[in-house]
Amino acid sequence: MDLKKMDGWHFLGEEGDFYLENPQNSNYLYFPLANEAGLMSSITPLLGGDIKTSQNTFLMAPVSSEDLHNSRSARNFWFYLEGFGAWSASGNSSPQMANQFVREEEEKVRLECGFLWHRVIRENKRIGIRTEMTSFVPATQDKVELLKVKITNIGKKDIKITPTSAIPVYGRSADNVRDHRHVTSLLHRIKTVEYGVEVKPALSFDERGHKVNSVCYGVLGAEGNGTPPVGFFPVVEEFIGEGGSFEWPEIVAANRKNFLPSGEIVQGYEAIGAIRFRDLVLPPESSQEYVLAMGIWQEGFYSSELAKKYCSIELFEKHLKDNKKFWQDKLKALCFKSGDPRFNLWLKWTALQPILRRIYGCSFLPHHDYGRGGRGWRDLWQDCLALLLMEPKEVRGLLLNNYAGVRMDGSNATIIGSLPGEFIADRNNISRVWMDHGAWPFLTTKLYLDLSGDMDFLLENQTYFKDRQISRSTALDEAWSSVYGNRQKAENGEIYRGSILEHILLQNVVQFFNVGEHNNILLEGADWNDALDMAREKGESVAFSAFYASNLMEINKLLMELKNRKGISEIETASEMVILFDTLSAKVDYDSVSAKRERLSSYYESLRHNVSGSKVKIQIEALASDLKQKSEWMAKHIREKEWIQNEEGFEWFNGYYDNKGNRVEGDFDSGVRMTLTGQTFAIMGNTATEEQVKKASTAVKQYLKDSKIGGYRLNTDFHELKLDLGRGFGFAFGHKENGAVFSHMAIMYANALYQRGFVSEGWDVLSSMYKLSTDFSNARIYPGIPEYINEKKRGMYHYLTGSASWLLLTVLTEVYGVKGRWGNLAFEPKLLREQFDKKGEARVITLFADRNLEICYKNPALLGYGKYTVKNIKIDGKEIVFQREENAPLVERKFIAELAIETLHKIEVELG
Repeated sequence: MDLKKMDGWHFLGEEGDFYLENPQNSNYLYFPLANEAGLMSSITPLLGGDIKTSQNTFLMAPVSSEDLHNSRSARNFWFYLEGFGAWSASGNSSPQMANQFVREEEEKVRLECGFLWHRVIRENKRIGIRTEMTSFVPATQDKVELLKVKITNIGKKDIKITPTSAIPVYGRSADNVRDHRHVTSLLHRIKTVEYGVEVKPALSFDERGHKVNSVCYGVLGAEGNGTPPVGFFPVVEEFIGEGGSFEWPEIVAANRKNFLPSGEIVQGYEAIGAIRFRDLVLPPESSQEYVLAMGIWQEGFYSSELAKKYCSIELFEKHLKDNKKFWQDKLKALCFKSGDPRFNLWLKWTALQPILRRIYGCSFLPHHDYGRGGRGWRDLWQDCLALLLMEPKEVRGLLLNNYAGVRMDGSNATIIGSLPGEFIADRNNISRVWMDHGAWPFLTTKLYLDLSGDMDFLLENQTYFKDRQISRSTALDEAWSSVYGNRQKAENGEIYRGSILEHILLQNVVQFFNVGEHNNILLEGADWNDALDMAREKGESVAFSAFYASNLMEINKLLMELKNRKGISEIETASEMVILFDTLSAKVDYDSVSAKRERLSSYYESLRHNVSGSKVKIQIEALASDLKQKSEWMAKHIREKEWIQNEEGFEWFNGYYDNKGNRVEGDFDSGVRMTLTGQTFAIMGNTATEEQVKKASTAVKQYLKDSKIGGYRLNTDFHELKLDLGRGFGFAFGHKENGAVFSHMAIMYANALYQRGFVSEGWDVLSSMYKLSTDFSNARIYPGIPEYINEKKRGMYHYLTGSASWLLLTVLTEVYGVKGRWGNLAFEPKLLREQFDKKGEARVITLFADRNLEICYKNPALLGYGKYTVKNIKIDGKEIVFQREENAPLVERKFIAELAIETLHKIEVELG
């Protein structure tokens, strides 16, 4: 088969359902199935993948990307067909595998998927059968995955079938794949019950301290009418037989009848949910259905309850309908309607991804085979960007809780607990700080304030995180122990609390003084690019220095808004922080690296263990002025000191210094070195002048836009194993953080271009990611955006990527120009002519002020960007008077707040 000519997936209807012919001809395909209760599954076209609730509770054995074609473990369902033999409904038999590339036309396979369900239809006309295997995780509090198997006789003769499920039950921690795999199987207590096979390990195996296990795993099944199975083969080695395998098990191949009845107990073996159903004769054009439930539950809950709740066709279909509605309701808060219906539905799948990352964290899908669940600090804040657009009611509490992870030295906890606001001391005492971490909280909080106008949030008090790490992990607090706890205390022993505004100020102002020898902020353990992790001593991130410079200017504006809107003339901060606001007393020479470092050292010294607990009041205008001066100095420094020109005449920003203190970008003997990150934040944060934006974007097109791939690379090929900058340069060029088309940074770069009015350039970046992600013949992924595109144009690390949040944010607030401004609703569209439909309309459904709004831009003359302005605005047919602020039409919040809550309201924005 010529894979290059393979057709890709196609959308069915307008809800986002899609189909793909012959999905088994693409490796590494997987689809997520999950619920809010915490069950997380991955499933492949051959029904491989895994099922789990945490790192320590896997029902099916954990899989990495390579296991998708190496492992024989799957959700298999066998039929022994009299006169033919064994045949797998999931395609996992040795004869079916052997026909791949040889007689593959013998079986036709079609995959159909939607939010969040998965179906594989397999048809073999030679033997006269068709099967449908439909999988989903119900939107209930049960940790269970359901599978319906439907077999239909499409031939002209009766077929006698013997059905047998075969789903291996791993039943333990992912650690045990390599750590005592056999020994932990000896802990298994396997029991056959009326509807299936239960496995309850006796212990949770851990040589640091074994514990009695209370988690149960099981595979249950029934015929469609609820009739229970006739027997079971619960032990793997007996099911497959000597010399057999999951692809050709003796029990099925030889149609053995020596199954166990319910009520049997077997101990100390690998388990399998091999369930035998009664023999059946299928007349032509007739069907039979089976329902399986694969679950994880706590001791004391009975599997019979699961069977009664799920194991019949009537119940399966009810829960499937509920599941579809649940996910559609989740996603209806943000829907785009442009002139490209495929783009609109692709964005809908992208909107699912931040929700998936909230459930899965950054682990638990086949490519995401690292970590032990949960998310990192940066993830907490960036995922909130999309939640603010789609699930805003939850976000205020999340933001407030997240700020409890900030340390008083401006750094933050790096181990995030499973509960909101739960942060844990570093178990391994690894002293590492990411220098960009302090920048993201304010970015997300600013979006929240713009959407809500909730200035009181800034005045809420929150605690600070405390552990042994002090002075941004360059020293240890020897007086700290676990008895102290993980909340910063004052000298009087009470837990210290500061306002959210104080937290924001601290995170950003500390970094102004935390500079390297070139007077840019130290790179420390890394920045956004985790792979730049080998320049802790002398490395500097010019890129994120620009980000912090922008934050300081925006906080300056925020302070003045706080003064004007709340009538507040002064704010309180910890007394220790006053020396960081140097223009209020003893001003530091900003050109002096040593002076900045000395001031920061003095601050660190004041909070080695406890803080004083005392606070001081500062005039808000004076504080705003201090931040403005810092921001302006940083921006000027970067514009003048870090702007480079190469021999070919191209100009751009240097983004980094390495651990030898050398500039990273420019002309080198090995070729031109350039990073996309170095341009993105200088442009986004207004550090770059308009002329510099033009020149930098031209240089990006010259050196980072790859004509062969069609996307924007993260960096050029340095042709060096650059051990004085980071591990990323050990990766092959064009992969992951070494020059791949990295979605997250590409989307942020597009956002930056849009913010600065470079719309055509921004759309070129966005459309390139859209085209690369949806080009199935190369990308080999389902709808959505992957973490990156590799050298072969394959989409890698699908679903769990922060780029999804940034894509949604960029399309809504920049392309469609629907954005908040201190709680009011602004319209600043940057739509190109081709993004309107034939009627000259472009629509988006979104939430604002807890109201559902359908915003329709009307551009009947099909004018291009730059040719139109907003002429009038109607809400539910009634024209309203609007203001203009910074040249953008602004609808006051009161007009939106007066609208009914449950109704979809239509806002028409006429362009001309």
